[in-house]
Amino acid sequence: MAVILDFMPLVLFAAVCGVLMLGYPVALSLAGTALAFAGIGYALTSFGVDVPFEPHMMGAMPNRLYGIMTNTTLLAVPLFVLMGVLLEKSRVAETLLDAMAMAFGSLRGGLGLSVIIVGMLLAASTGIVGATVVTMGLLSLPTMLKRGYSPALATGTICATGTLGQIIPPSIALVLLGDVLSNAYQQAQLSMGVWSPKTLSIGDLFIGALVPGLILVVAYIVYLLVLAWLKPASAPAVDREELKAELNHQGSIWPLLLKGLVPPILLIVAVLGSILGGFATPTEASAVGAFGALVLAAANRRVSFTMLKETLYSTAQVTSMVFLILIGAALFSLVFRAYGGEELVTSLFESMPGGVVGATIIVMLVIFLLGFILDFIEITFVVVPIVGPVLLAMGIDPIWFGIMIAVNLQTSFLTPPFGFALFYLRGVTPPSVPTSAIYKGVIPFILLQLGMLLALSLFPGIATWLPSVM
Repeated sequence: MAVILDFMPLVLFAAVCGVLMLGYPVALSLAGTALAFAGIGYALTSFGVDVPFEPHMMGAMPNRLYGIMTNTTLLAVPLFVLMGVLLEKSRVAETLLDAMAMAFGSLRGGLGLSVIIVGMLLAASTGIVGATVVTMGLLSLPTMLKRGYSPALATGTICATGTLGQIIPPSIALVLLGDVLSNAYQQAQLSMGVWSPKTLSIGDLFIGALVPGLILVVAYIVYLLVLAWLKPASAPAVDREELKAELNHQGSIWPLLLKGLVPPILLIVAVLGSILGGFATPTEASAVGAFGALVLAAANRRVSFTMLKETLYSTAQVTSMVFLILIGAALFSLVFRAYGGEELVTSLFESMPGGVVGATIIVMLVIFLLGFILDFIEITFVVVPIVGPVLLAMGIDPIWFGIMIAVNLQTSFLTPPFGFALFYLRGVTPPSVPTSAIYKGVIPFILLQLGMLLALSLFPGIATWLPSVM
């Protein structure tokens, strides 16, 4: 009994994972399990049982709720969600994909190349993995299969490019991760006796993610072109005139290319350029992005009362989910700390073989496995506040740590049999494409992403060099 009481924080964590696997809503699972364990702690304390539970810490919950309500950084979440939904409704992706397909389709692997480029731009525009995978699956998969592409290559390319929304800014995952890591970094410095702690901004994480994200895109393109050269039958060239006829487009492709390519690039430049240039905070840049997406929708004549109503409803739904999970996670972390969880994790990490390297490997492995059953929001709000302060206090760079988590989750969401991206694509693929083809297609891209994780481990400057220069 005494041993169980000493490890109550780990029992709490295991209980939350178990409740989540039963299928209960995430926010209610976090808050409900935490309240149940807090009740156990109060009951044991009142009966005189020696339990490492500090009831007075629960009084900090109102301040935490107020902090969430007044956190201006989190205003970027609904605005970036609004931007992504508006771009989806305005059919920018469809126009862009048609234009890129006609531009590159006559090359071996040209359609796949178009999917990667459009997926990259969508990732930078929406930052939502599920939306990108489903959109690209609906728009490009039928054309790729009809033109003779290998089902494994087609589905693997779509899944891999869809997960780029996890790492390419402005990603909602990076917004939430940046806010949590910022708090963890300050907490770590205070625990080390640094009373004027350095700050970590979401903009730092955006800048740090640029180089790894672009390297991954280049790696995808190189793999696709090499495969198309070695196995032409798996990624055949497409006759441009046939593609024009199929897309019902006559004349030069340049007007369509300009119409599809220029608006999203201008929007991305406006959002990222304002952050990188120091003209706006990520929250202010998200407002620019939302307004720009509305202008694009109006230019494409897609704005109507019904469309705006659906857009605002979707935005409110996603935003409410995020903030409800954040409130549940705040209560969970408070109960975890009241049971002495922070001290327990610190002692476990310090006793691990390999020191900080061994602790980091274990954390990355746990996050990778949790990516099978939890979304990035839950992992960001539950796991990172627990392990972040401890690892950062051990000397790990916060920007490098954030990028490693993002790439790690990107790989987890792509890994069979439980990867979220696989489930998203399976929902929109025709019955003629077996699930085994999807699994087979993503394996080379998983290896590329594992290579990126290894490169980041050996050369942290890939993530930290550009922020230090900027």
